[in-house]
Amino acid sequence: MKNKKILWLTTSAMIAAVYLVLTMIFYAISFTPMQSRLAEALTVLPYFTPVAIPGLFIGCILANIIGGYGIWDVVIGSLTSLLAAYLTYRLTFNKPRRKWLAPLPPVLLNAVIVGAELNLLSGSPTWEAFLGIMLSVGIGQIIACYVIGFPLMLLFERSKKISELFKRIS
Repeated sequence: MKNKKILWLTTSAMIAAVYLVLTMIFYAISFTPMQSRLAEALTVLPYFTPVAIPGLFIGCILANIIGGYGIWDVVIGSLTSLLAAYLTYRLTFNKPRRKWLAPLPPVLLNAVIVGAELNLLSGSPTWEAFLGIMLSVGIGQIIACYVIGFPLMLLFERSKKISELFKRIS
């Protein structure tokens, strides 16, 4: 039991660290209204294990503290990631036929919620600006989650060692 808790905590911390590092490496495209946060490719991990949920949440909090739009982004952006990770888990965990849905919650929630947040923080909160920012965040999320994250998920699914790790900690 104790070893499983250590494995759970370590895996969650590693996911948080990878999310943070990827966000910082691609800083130039991670924190703009036309953002594509490539670390969001990791949001498919709740398909494999609920341990990814706190890891993604903490990674997002840390990334938003370091480079985000202040306290609003730390709170709203991070809670959006938490909700998206939870919904990914609930929709797809142990449901192989639904794996194509794994990237959907992060795409939709970030497009709408983070799009609204960035629109308000931009200083021109018009309906047209909101739609433009929502569309740009949504496209960035599609790139991160479906173009990069979904193939990553399929790769992890085929890897016996990674599949065994996910089964052991779930």
